[in-house]
Amino acid sequence: MEMLQLAFMQRALLAAVLVGITAPAVGIYLVQRRQALMGDGIGHVAMTGVGLGFLLSTNPVWMAAAVSILGAITMELIRAYGRTRGDIALALLFYGGMAGGVMLINLSPTGSNANLNSYLFGSLSTVSEEDVTAICVLATFVILVTLGLRRQLFAVSQDEEFARVTGLPVRALNLLIAVTAAVTVTVAMRVVGLLLVSALMVVPVAAAQQLARSFRMTFTLAVLIGTGVTLAGTATSYYQDVPPGATIVLLAIAVFVVLTALATPLARRRAKAAEPVAVDGCDVAVTGTHGPAGDDVRVGKV
Repeated sequence: MEMLQLAFMQRALLAAVLVGITAPAVGIYLVQRRQALMGDGIGHVAMTGVGLGFLLSTNPVWMAAAVSILGAITMELIRAYGRTRGDIALALLFYGGMAGGVMLINLSPTGSNANLNSYLFGSLSTVSEEDVTAICVLATFVILVTLGLRRQLFAVSQDEEFARVTGLPVRALNLLIAVTAAVTVTVAMRVVGLLLVSALMVVPVAAAQQLARSFRMTFTLAVLIGTGVTLAGTATSYYQDVPPGATIVLLAIAVFVVLTALATPLARRRAKAAEPVAVDGCDVAVTGTHGPAGDDVRVGKV
């Protein structure tokens, strides 16, 4: 294929695969914690890092990673300790991060609106070898955290109080989730763009939940969907000359719609199967729940 012979497309496809794996891998924990829009907020803050990278003539990816991590930690501390003014503080952080990034890029000698658009909406032709190296290092960190600590992160995402009672370091794990989300935003911004990265964290997970009945299966299916749509969106962007970020997100939404349509009859069958049946004069209802290990646990009530 002609596309695979081009160096910039090889870099873009490699970055797309890493984005497709890491974004849903982190997004599943954010969805469990009802923080689906956290990636969007971090994306706003990351703009300041991109602007600093141009202003200081350093790699914007590394600078965005550093600023995003600081912003994510601040967001988590506001969530944990903030009261009535917490939402205002977060709004100031989000909008200040975006405004600061725009200002710094325009102040830098090498920055321009073209540079800004490539980070906001993604760009295939601007993914450099240095960017790929940074993305590979950051993606490795994300994969190790989301897989190696999946039991602990799942427990904290499901019920913080229960996790605290069992002896887990809840505060440290919450901060780790925030930092991992920040790193993922940095990984994805060159392909999907800062304004659309949150969609790739959430939509594949939501699509997987239509069919999967366990945490493990949801995780696996979400990663497969994420990888599939990023590769398909990157290829479509090359052949049709359309924005890669928008193409990837629209494909993810299309997959969600299709799986939702397929899941409707399955849900009806499951509901019918869960109806009470008579056993020796008693009604028995069978339901499915998700255990901490990610497997289905059958619970029977008599």
